[in-house]
Amino acid sequence: MDASTPSHKPAARAAQALRETLEYDIAVGLYPPGTRLDEVSLATRFQVSRTPIREALIELSASGLVEIRPRRGAFVREIGIPRLIEMFEVMAELEAMCARLACRRMTASEHEALQAAHEACEAAAAAGEPDAYFHANEKFHDAIYRGSGNGYLAEQARSLQNRLKPYRRLQLRVRNRMGNSLAEHQQIVDAILAGDDRKAEGALRSHILIQGERFNDFVATLSTVGEPARSRAG
Repeated sequence: MDASTPSHKPAARAAQALRETLEYDIAVGLYPPGTRLDEVSLATRFQVSRTPIREALIELSASGLVEIRPRRGAFVREIGIPRLIEMFEVMAELEAMCARLACRRMTASEHEALQAAHEACEAAAAAGEPDAYFHANEKFHDAIYRGSGNGYLAEQARSLQNRLKPYRRLQLRVRNRMGNSLAEHQQIVDAILAGDDRKAEGALRSHILIQGERFNDFVATLSTVGEPARSRAG
């Protein structure tokens, strides 16, 4: 058991890296909805064995981006713009509830973890690194899920967050989005630390919702990033 641990960890990291790359490629249209994700072709592309490819596809299936059909393989699921809007609406309500409960239930150590995650977001934004910001942002939101003190709610929030992950990542490529996101984080942190549950709930709901000009910018990003990707695929 112990002897296999060192080889298992690199394999797990490889599967995670592949999953994140495929998440992004699906979101930007390199693999359009309905595309069959062939294990052999992907293994050739990434120069790895089929094992990490298979593990990455299983994880993508669990998050809802990919459908694995018996004896046929893995296919990209279709998530249209109307469906995305619905999913973001539900995400906003789940996270708003987490924020409201976190105001009442967070411990001092959980406050520190939230502030540390916020500071990591600040550092990534200052460095102009959207990918680093995205990972720090995940920890920021997860700190609020844990702080809610409701395991089932946190589980549901994480599940939907995973399904929306590539699209939440793409939002950060919208002009000024990273800076605006950081400012919104500050409002959320201030409200939670002050124990203002209504303000925290409203701030987090607004932070997640895609609406108005922000939604139009997001759709434009999907289109402009996706076109070159589809050209490369052809």
